[in-house]
Amino acid sequence: MSAQILDGKQVAATVKDEVAAAVSELDYSPGLATILVGDDPGSHAYVRGKRRDAEQVGMISIHHELPDTASQDEVAGLVDQLNGDDSVDGILVQLPLPSGLNSEAIVERIDPAKDVDGLHPFNLGLLVLGREGLRPCTPSGVLRMLDHYGIATTGARAVVVGRSFLVGRPLALMLSEKGIDTTVTVAHSRTADLAAETADADIVIAAAGAVGLVRAEHVKPGATVIDVGINRTDEGLVGDVDFDSVSEVAGAITPVPGGVGPMTRAMLLVNTLRAAKARRI
Repeated sequence: MSAQILDGKQVAATVKDEVAAAVSELDYSPGLATILVGDDPGSHAYVRGKRRDAEQVGMISIHHELPDTASQDEVAGLVDQLNGDDSVDGILVQLPLPSGLNSEAIVERIDPAKDVDGLHPFNLGLLVLGREGLRPCTPSGVLRMLDHYGIATTGARAVVVGRSFLVGRPLALMLSEKGIDTTVTVAHSRTADLAAETADADIVIAAAGAVGLVRAEHVKPGATVIDVGINRTDEGLVGDVDFDSVSEVAGAITPVPGGVGPMTRAMLLVNTLRAAKARRI
């Protein structure tokens, strides 16, 4: 068996076209503010891509950079400034922040109505309650990809490997919501027998940040495998899934790069559009 490749770039392009069409009908341009602290090359590349995406769909990109010597108060003060700026609909602080800075405190400083990463405790609380709100981008992107490719979730069994508040925990909640109706198990790198948990799953989502954690023996023939992992190695970016072996067993699989990554960026645009509309009701 050779798995179908789930092309995140293709799905993201569709999402961007939808957002661009919606923005073109507005009588204003949504503003997305990005904050980049330090000189990490990967973070710079990510933010450049996000800014380019925003401009391509007709949004205004408002960018701020601070040196890695910036204090907690300086970063917090910039967030406060953007919170009070009516031209800013969404605020994104590129994570991780340099050592010595409290990332959680900075995220919590963002106005929840402008939290387009969907990581503020208020928005995560709405998710737990099953209420409308800004949802984390990567889990939203995973769900959109499953929907795009017609991968059934109702009645399916999914195993999410990873328990971070960025991906694993919110994704497990979103998969189990009414209308998606997946039965979800959350596993992680310390699960005693990972294969015993994943081998019967219809959908396996790897988001633990461990190279090659999910291998062929972890996957039921024909299952869908979503690789959220982004790990930098000497050979380049690789995921949490041993792609070569798993693609011979799975029915569908996402590559790294080119899978979930583009979807995360696309759903950031969706959140920014939603935030802009909600602020102008």
